[in-house]
Amino acid sequence: MNAHPPSQSAITQVAGIEVGHFTDTRRPTGCTVIIAREGAVAGVDVRGAAPGTRETDLLHPSNLVERVHAITLSGGSAWGLDAASGVMQWLEEQGIGLPVGFGLVPIVPAAVLFDLPVGDHRIRPNAAAGYAACQAASKAVPAQGNVGAGAGALVGKIFGLENAMRGGVGSASLTVDGITVGAIVACNAVGDVLDPATGQILAGARGPDGRLRNSRQALLAGQTPKTVLAGTNTTIGVVATDAILSKPQAHRLAQVAHDGLARSINPVHTLSDGDTLFALGTGQSGKTAGMLLLSTLAAEVTALAVVRAIRAAQGLSLNGQYWPAAADLAALTSAP
Repeated sequence: MNAHPPSQSAITQVAGIEVGHFTDTRRPTGCTVIIAREGAVAGVDVRGAAPGTRETDLLHPSNLVERVHAITLSGGSAWGLDAASGVMQWLEEQGIGLPVGFGLVPIVPAAVLFDLPVGDHRIRPNAAAGYAACQAASKAVPAQGNVGAGAGALVGKIFGLENAMRGGVGSASLTVDGITVGAIVACNAVGDVLDPATGQILAGARGPDGRLRNSRQALLAGQTPKTVLAGTNTTIGVVATDAILSKPQAHRLAQVAHDGLARSINPVHTLSDGDTLFALGTGQSGKTAGMLLLSTLAAEVTALAVVRAIRAAQGLSLNGQYWPAAADLAALTSAP
């Protein structure tokens, strides 16, 4: 396996993919846009029980439209779906979209996460935010941590919001035999996040002493979780490849990418999460690949993107509440 160097390993290594963030300066929220100017065959798989999405029915393999022009990931709960309208506007201005005889209709599916408890909930991404994210889009390695859709993300809320930690957005890619698969993920999970390579919990629910509690073990031991409002969590993201894909293959790739979430988040796909992953195939490598290889890479980069999101996060103090990041707890653990 020929992996890109860590500093260059991102979804933008996939030919035909650009990424842009908009981060609101008024409170921690924002949106992230993944652009495929030439269009990309797309699929989606929604596993969480409380999703907030737009244009996902369109991506079912039996439905008509095959290619999309961008995917929008946003904070702001259902309000954040409006960011996709700004993405459509920007794409239309660039002459990008589906010709329908009366102009262009850019196809922009979207998914949102719930970050309303972090600051003034009346501030949320809108069409202007989506437009700004497009203006910032490029082939450069995107910023990670608390930017864009991950600006207000928290993880580990099983035992109360006050015991949660910072989530974020992360990206990664791998290349094998001239085909690249990359992922970008905004992690706002109710569960803990762990490093699949070591099994170490990186961030999640904390105990009274401020240290990690290990939600899985706590639940198995009979500790009662706090009631969590449905939809107040969610991990959303995009996995993309420059391999040639059919629409059913893109659908399958979105499905198996969730294996990466299952490796890095526990519990995952809960009634309180709206976990949604999109898959894109730009075909710009000019090559096909077996689904076994593509599926393996998709799950791997998805898990790696989650880990990078958490490692890049920064602690946040807001309105008397402090949510530490993984780096903060690492420092606490290593202190004498």
